[in-house]
Amino acid sequence: MSSTIDYSNYSIEELLQAQEAINRDAFPDRAAEIDARIEALVKASPESNENQVIREANVNFTGKAGEFFSIWIVNLLLSIVTLGIYSAWAKVRTHRYFYGNTEIDGHHFSYLADPIAILKGRIIAAILFGAYFATSALYPVVSLFLLLIIFILTPFFVVLSLRFNMKMTAYRNVRFSFRGNFGDAFVYFVLLPFASVFTLYLLMPFALKKMDEFLVDEMNFGNAKFRSDLSAGSYYIAAIGATFLAFVIFGVGIAGLGSYISFGEQQAASPLATVVFMALYLVVFAVSSSFYTYKIRNHIYNTSSLPNVATFTSDVNFGDLLILRVTNLLAIVFSLGLAIPWVKVRTAKFFADATRVQIMAGADDVVAGESGDTNAIAEEASTLFDVDVALG
Repeated sequence: MSSTIDYSNYSIEELLQAQEAINRDAFPDRAAEIDARIEALVKASPESNENQVIREANVNFTGKAGEFFSIWIVNLLLSIVTLGIYSAWAKVRTHRYFYGNTEIDGHHFSYLADPIAILKGRIIAAILFGAYFATSALYPVVSLFLLLIIFILTPFFVVLSLRFNMKMTAYRNVRFSFRGNFGDAFVYFVLLPFASVFTLYLLMPFALKKMDEFLVDEMNFGNAKFRSDLSAGSYYIAAIGATFLAFVIFGVGIAGLGSYISFGEQQAASPLATVVFMALYLVVFAVSSSFYTYKIRNHIYNTSSLPNVATFTSDVNFGDLLILRVTNLLAIVFSLGLAIPWVKVRTAKFFADATRVQIMAGADDVVAGESGDTNAIAEEASTLFDVDVALG
């Protein structure tokens, strides 16, 4: 059946909407004509995607350390008094503060989780965690088997954690969602890292690239799907750079210690070596992780988009990020932890200030997508076992 609709005067935005709505099985000729016209328009105007950008918006974080300190200290005290029960409410209050103070294009994010659902998950996760430690004390061999099971189940926790967190996040009353499946997660989070061991970890940057690609490409905002164009080369550059910095810093530190010892200070060598190794570890970790984060965060944001809805830009500076992390660590140490709220707020503001969003013509056409089931129990279990997934 041939099409009786004249698509010749349709704009690319109208053609894209028609492409999304058409029943391809019932109207294959119309669908083919729409696809051909879209392809022709894109070829005729290579910069058509850029022309769809209608405005650029900064990401603003308006939270204040003093405000969050009052929330944080109450959360801490009530969690202690209630033996951890209040921690579910503490998590919701914290997320709502940070989400509510993050603004793009005049709209703020929302965190919609129910503390009771989180509490149920934490209770079950705590029972599992306690059972693991009890087993470790009584049957060490069995505990190793349980660790293997936890490792294998990591993709399960990762996927359900992301489903829960995305569904609980909204912007302009439209929720996010995550559609990744367990099979792909098992390949990216278990098989590839395991295989990298047999390549002396030369495969690890590629594995990290596939993990991030999975996280971005399976995420939706309403009925709009995120897309990324990540490059394995960028991950290898980041990994090689971070490793090179680590070796240089460690080599300089060891050389300095050797020079000190050679000048007849052998008696102080042992305690000094311990201090030097601890300091070197902190410095190496701060510099290497900052370099990797700077390279990969910028790469992910700069190559990811919501087609016809938004593109993203990140311009994190390596030196600024390193200074941020070092000063954060010093503030926490010398304040005995009381600077944690200040650290969290300034970190959120730092990354917000380094991020911009290009709003495109289709942004107003995004509608709420179909919501899938979520599992707070798995999400909290993943947190308890330190399975944390983040884009930066």
